Amino acid sequence: MPAQVIEQFDAWNIQNASIQFIKGSEQQPGTKFGCVGTISSEPETVVLSKKCGRATIGEKTVTTKLNVTVSAHVPVQVLRDYFGLTNENLKPGIYSYGSNSLGKDFVFTADVLDEFEDLTKLIAFPKASNAGGFTINIDTSQEELAMLELTFSAVSDANGQFYYEAITAELEDETVAEKWHTNFTRALVEKSTPDTP
Repeated sequence: MPAQVIEQFDAWNIQNASIQFIKGSEQQPGTKFGCVGTISSEPETVVLSKKCGRATIGEKTVTTKLNVTVSAHVPVQVLRDYFGLTNENLKPGIYSYGSNSLGKDFVFTADVLDEFEDLTKLIAFPKASNAGGFTINIDTSQEELAMLELTFSAVSDANGQFYYEAITAELEDETVAEKWHTNFTRALVEKSTPDTP
């Protein structure tokens, strides 16, 4: 049982976004994603119906994935890995994007802050990939540098989960918050079970 149970959380700010790319089959240590302005997600669903003759007598809506949109100022190397730009067979400092460009899969994490109650919620999308192509949009008439809008798909991990969250005040295990943005895995958040002989 957590030492503290939080009953209200008002999301106010987003900080400490991190992306942990999967290179080969290895999850890389988290790197700063950039300054995030917004995060939103919409479920993609299917409806399962139970019928008796022509009458529907029951329905269940099942989420198949989450479609996530993030607006942010993103570091150059993170963007290259996200979209799949490469410098293979090119001179140093030159990168290209084409029909064979595939972004790397990743884990996305961030802190959501409740400034009113001085609380932090850790969020994670454990199995994500770019859901949009590489776009360029430069507007020289702007007075403020616009954030990039990136869309990604969050599909289920090996345990069928699309999303994880934890309010730090409710955590008993300090290592969860310490490793959330650098090495988020199911093993980090899963309850340990005693060994059975």
